[in-house]
Amino acid sequence: MSAPEHLVFITGRMAKARLEKVAATLPTERFAWSIADAGVKVAALMTEEIIRRRVTIPEGATRIVLPGRCRANPEALAAHFGVPVERGPDEVVDLPAYLGLAGRKVDLSRHDLRIFSEIVDASKMTPEQILAKGLDLARRGADVIDLGGLPDTDFPHLEDCVRLLKGAGLKVSVDSFSLDELTRGAKAGADFLLSLNEETLDLAFETDAVPVLVPIRPDDLPSLDRAIERMEKAGRPYMADPILEPIHFGFVESITRYHETRRRWPGIEMMMGTGNLTELTEADSLGVTALLVGMCSELSIRNVLIVQVSNHTRRTVEEHDAARRVMFAAKADSALPKGYGRQLLALHDKRPFVQSPEEIAAQAAEVRDPNYRIAVAEDGIHAFNRDVHTIGTDAMAFFPDLDVAADGAHAFYLGGELTKAETAWRLGKRYVQDEPLRWGVAADEEVEDTTAFKKAGHTKHSGPGGTERATRDATPVEADAGKPEMVESGKAGSPETETETAATGDNGARIVCGKLVPAGEA
Repeated sequence: MSAPEHLVFITGRMAKARLEKVAATLPTERFAWSIADAGVKVAALMTEEIIRRRVTIPEGATRIVLPGRCRANPEALAAHFGVPVERGPDEVVDLPAYLGLAGRKVDLSRHDLRIFSEIVDASKMTPEQILAKGLDLARRGADVIDLGGLPDTDFPHLEDCVRLLKGAGLKVSVDSFSLDELTRGAKAGADFLLSLNEETLDLAFETDAVPVLVPIRPDDLPSLDRAIERMEKAGRPYMADPILEPIHFGFVESITRYHETRRRWPGIEMMMGTGNLTELTEADSLGVTALLVGMCSELSIRNVLIVQVSNHTRRTVEEHDAARRVMFAAKADSALPKGYGRQLLALHDKRPFVQSPEEIAAQAAEVRDPNYRIAVAEDGIHAFNRDVHTIGTDAMAFFPDLDVAADGAHAFYLGGELTKAETAWRLGKRYVQDEPLRWGVAADEEVEDTTAFKKAGHTKHSGPGGTERATRDATPVEADAGKPEMVESGKAGSPETETETAATGDNGARIVCGKLVPAGEA
């Protein structure tokens, strides 16, 4: 058996006790570990210079893990220590999952589902508008741009649109019940034609475009079988779509048709149009999409036609893209679609509360400065500084206890943070002060430079005693630093848990209301 990997976790005094507790649960046959306590209280404020100067790596270390919010550059530290350095999770409780102890290594880079994204009202848009829309859909995750024709609506610029999209390097399909429009689209270079049935199937033999076959009526599965048989005999490529119907209008029966078609034709390419469920059900579409893509995964359906008309499906491309990656990974692992990241969790988090009320109370008891910390636990929202520790569930009810009536900027900041914390507590989401709530694939996440401090905002407390407090806030991060310590697996003690102070580091960085800010900014 190979020797266990020796991990070195670099941290500050505030997080050391919690880190020891979690590290002690790591399997000894896989990991030996050391905790390098730099002696400073706030791990997030450790710079490369502080780490290089105050931390010594034990002999035999194979990997160094930084706190997720530490702004040091891992590559620069790796060059200094001669050992790989990486940024770990933001929260200590997520460390086991980060180290792959959830039972699998998550790889969401692959999928086998092609997304056709329909532009429903293409006939009413200019070619330039269609090109812009198509490029945007492709950026979001669409593989094929589908031009949808409307009944009794001319589409004179269809050919121009197909050529324009193709010229931009995009795959194109044309979806119409008009045989004339399908013919024109194919002649212009469309890659796919939706939706041909046994009565219009002759067109499939007059073009190189791949047809998507549908039954004459949704409940007429034999007509789809006959169309499939003809294409099979001809040896031509095609897809089959038994047609998904809305709830209360044949939904369950249509699902059985997909299953039956797969049973009859085990190896054929199939398509499912998910819009009849996502668009016509007023429910959050992410869960609906995950379910349908899971069905596609089970039935080896490798093409979906999606549409976004309703406002509640505005993220349908991103939702399908995320779901296809999760389902592919879970299927490859012969596993349930659990433990593959947070992209399909928008409203609720799997582990929303990273600290217990008791842990927050211990942290609050050690605070020595006036800046407010905000945390969320099962019992509600905690707001605390050196003078106050108050707990509640209504953001507006905190105001009388916070002593910021004379400081509009700080009151504004705390109101925003407490409202965000209330939203997180009510929904069961993870809250981190000064960071946006995470909504999975339902909203874009902010792109953050993990090696730079946040820009300062108007958050500094300047209420009664503001001058005195401002002076105390300028205490250097190492002014009260203890001696650097090293704790090794099997030798962990029970150090006193400490909490952060508003401080400045070697580079002048400070914490103001929990926000890391560079020197010279208030």
